[in-house]
Amino acid sequence: MINCIAVDDEPKALEVIERYCQKTDQVCLKATFREPVKAMEYLNRESIDLIFLDINMPDINGLQLIQTLKTAPMVVFTTAYSNYAVESYSLNAIDYLLKPILFDRFLTAVNKAVDMFSAKNGITAKADSVFIKSGPQTYQVKLNDIFYLEKDGNYIIVHLKDKQILIRENMNDVFDIVPPGEFIRVHKSFVVAIKHISVIENHQVIINGEKIPIGSTFREVLKERLGLL
Repeated sequence: MINCIAVDDEPKALEVIERYCQKTDQVCLKATFREPVKAMEYLNRESIDLIFLDINMPDINGLQLIQTLKTAPMVVFTTAYSNYAVESYSLNAIDYLLKPILFDRFLTAVNKAVDMFSAKNGITAKADSVFIKSGPQTYQVKLNDIFYLEKDGNYIIVHLKDKQILIRENMNDVFDIVPPGEFIRVHKSFVVAIKHISVIENHQVIINGEKIPIGSTFREVLKERLGLL
């Protein structure tokens, strides 16, 4: 888990970051600061991996704060103004979030930080959950809970152990959501979790008691993948 802090002179902005951090187990929010000088003092004595940092603040702005640190953590800048984007990226910022910050954009920034943190520390552990956006809501779903994904018109139904999630997504982009190493397409309308296949028949697989058809163009690939050839 990544240890982080948030720095912003606006209390409501800090509340948003704190609420978002509580929704994901990828980051642990250690502290929040409304005064950048106090954040600097904290950073000089504590080990922090990531800062969510506002740019426009009194006394010293976020860009200046980063430049004063001998060893800067990863940074995600948060601001209501887009004109700082170029300068922020010149400081090797992970991401640049415009206020009001949406949860899916926050998650994108967190994922970038996790990738960089993992690469830096030689971590190759496999993720055990994914974030799935459905309308205004974004769900954190354990990969082990996903049985299969089914195309339904312009939508895809994600079948879980205890519920279904409807997402507006193209079937060709499913593997941007779930890892191809653990899932396989068996039909033009179905992608299934390999670990949950209980029975394989000539024209179908059975998952959690449900019969999923195997398309003729996918049969040989499935057999090869499972070592059945």
